[in-house]
Amino acid sequence: MPTAAATELPGSVGTRFHQIHWFDDIDSTNRYLIDAARTGAPNGLVAVADMQSAGRGRLGRSWQAPVGASLLVSVLLRPQLPIDQWPLLMGPAGLSAVAAVTTLCDLGARLKWPNDVVVGDRKIAGLLAEATNDAAVIGMGLNIDWADVPDDIAHTATAVSLSGGRVQSRRVILDAWLRGFDARLRLLESGPAGLRAVRFEQLARSATLGRRVRVEASIETIEGVAIDINPGGQIVVQLDDGTIRSYASGDVVHLRALDGGFGPPSSASVSPASHS
Repeated sequence: MPTAAATELPGSVGTRFHQIHWFDDIDSTNRYLIDAARTGAPNGLVAVADMQSAGRGRLGRSWQAPVGASLLVSVLLRPQLPIDQWPLLMGPAGLSAVAAVTTLCDLGARLKWPNDVVVGDRKIAGLLAEATNDAAVIGMGLNIDWADVPDDIAHTATAVSLSGGRVQSRRVILDAWLRGFDARLRLLESGPAGLRAVRFEQLARSATLGRRVRVEASIETIEGVAIDINPGGQIVVQLDDGTIRSYASGDVVHLRALDGGFGPPSSASVSPASHS
């Protein structure tokens, strides 16, 4: 499908994210970078859009966002990591989003396994990773300046503007995200000590650990307490009978609030910011 011309902007100085292609309108920033990767586009190319006509999230889900109200971004990576460690790339992406929202917008954001950023129990951002040959593409949709949220997702989704946070420009948040992402990727690529540092931050920033959850995996649905995220990035759940299960993928629903009471479910499958 033809792609409209992009405005070329400089990336974040001192990072691998050297160039930004910014679109008024595109079908999908992830699709654009996957095609670019297949034709040899370099590590660190960034695509941003004001609007997407075919944005998608995990499991092929589609979603829409008001024009210019969310940061819709994808990055092309050629990681200096063994391919079996590529699933770990989502950790730095999510952590960098949490840090940007927390620092710039004064919101207490956390990571909900596997790929969401939440404020309280409401999703403010989602991420999506795709791979082709020797490249990975990671996209993010971060809700910034929304007037409201559609009724059918109002109990699970939010935006900076709807959570009492400071609304910042997309370019400011983008730069903070890219800088944080690059720094955490360098840790991952540095070896075992860097891997441990990123995992430690993931555990500290998790909104899922210690909570009673329902995991809806491809082969089964279970309930239990999330007790760990292992070094491979899998969620570890203890069932009521004491059985321990690990899952590399699946939808997670938070069933019990952090304070031990019961709060509204927060599902990874229903927010408008599933990504790009």
